[in-house]
Amino acid sequence: MEFLIPANSKKSMLILGVFDLFDLILFITGVSISILALFLLQPGSLLWAIIDITPGLVCGFLVMPIPNYRNTRILLLEMYNFFTSRQKFIWKGWCIRDEYGEKK
Repeated sequence: MEFLIPANSKKSMLILGVFDLFDLILFITGVSISILALFLLQPGSLLWAIIDITPGLVCGFLVMPIPNYRNTRILLLEMYNFFTSRQKFIWKGWCIRDEYGEKK
């Protein structure tokens, strides 16, 4: 018997098949800050309007789904972990004795 696991089997664990709880909280917080900034600061120019909506745009960018990763936030975390972790891999393969000059 062979079982075929669908590619989207983990999507059932996400909200709307795309978002984690933290992603939704992050997005709602960013949009709320943007709306509050627009109401409280009442931008008089295009520059201030862009500054006011920046938190919502940044949070929207972070939770935007991308291929092979759940979203941009996860991709950035994986890149950070890759570049800040140890990059020297110790070889312990079949020719380890040859590498250190040991002879039988």
